[in-house]
Amino acid sequence: MKAGTKLAITALGLFGASAAVQAQTNVTIYGIMDAAFVGESGGAAGHINKITSGAASASRIGFRGTEQLGGGLSAFFTLETGVKIDTGALDADNTIFNRQALVGLKGKAGAVAIGRQYTPWHQALASVADPFGTGYAGSSKAVFADNGANVRTSNTVTYSAPNYAGFSVDLAYSLGEQAHSADGRQYGGAIGYAKGPLNVRLAYNNKNALAPVAGGRTGRNTLLAANYDLKFVKLHAGFNVDKGFNAAPLGNPNNPYGGVKPTASTDGREILLGLSAPLGQGTLMASVMHKDDRTAFDQDASAWGIGYLYALSKRSGVYASYGHVNNRNGAGYTVANNTEAGSGNTGYNLGLRHTF
Repeated sequence: MKAGTKLAITALGLFGASAAVQAQTNVTIYGIMDAAFVGESGGAAGHINKITSGAASASRIGFRGTEQLGGGLSAFFTLETGVKIDTGALDADNTIFNRQALVGLKGKAGAVAIGRQYTPWHQALASVADPFGTGYAGSSKAVFADNGANVRTSNTVTYSAPNYAGFSVDLAYSLGEQAHSADGRQYGGAIGYAKGPLNVRLAYNNKNALAPVAGGRTGRNTLLAANYDLKFVKLHAGFNVDKGFNAAPLGNPNNPYGGVKPTASTDGREILLGLSAPLGQGTLMASVMHKDDRTAFDQDASAWGIGYLYALSKRSGVYASYGHVNNRNGAGYTVANNTEAGSGNTGYNLGLRHTF
């Protein structure tokens, strides 16, 4: 057999093997493009008008893939980066794939993933308790500590057990990668039950400071989240306990109201009651919230929000939302949206969102 013929046969064989592998692999490109006109007032900066990317749902583009390995085992990955479609820049920390970057294996015993991932605590707040899904003006971000390491962690190993009779379990452990293993370490988990109209989840988050601090280095968040679907309306509720250093960092730590700078609570409770309901060709969302600061500062706050997402199609929609916060005793809570902390006690969004 001539050398050229051998080479051609070998190339065809390699191509066939490659095609067979690719046939078992599924890769999806997905994303959200969201832009809104945002108005804020009530803070020291006065009335602010701006165009914001991701007021309802953070704008992003992602790659998700799976490969069947046989024997009921599969490999999977996710790479997701945040983008600012108002300027074209990367998301806030200017890091590519800052939202999610993970690889894992899934089988009959559950799924294990390694990389940058959401915390079980945030997942419970966003997908169960908050009718706004932690987006829009008026969402739980106004008084719940849904920012920073409470949302995502790097260097994280997660385990999700198989769903059994409606029960689910998720565990997460994030390495601090410091000289002392406890420095910067974070761990948490959630146990849930979802069957029929009921969805309830109990989540926990524990994080250590990078170095010992006065008053203790550990912050803890414990959230009980639930919703109940009556078809014509879904009822939402959340009760959260914050304890310890950096358990409840302020959404806007830059003293947005001037005067004496507010102090982040190290002992607090938050409660949320809300609803989401189909209305016309869209969805109505509303909630009321209260922050009970149990420290000597007694910096409580109450908040409420209302919003409406009108569906233009299965993938596109326009929305309007409004939120307001009442601060007490020098508290510094602001009306946030999904990508911004807010600058005052009142905010509204008028936006357009497209998913693909």
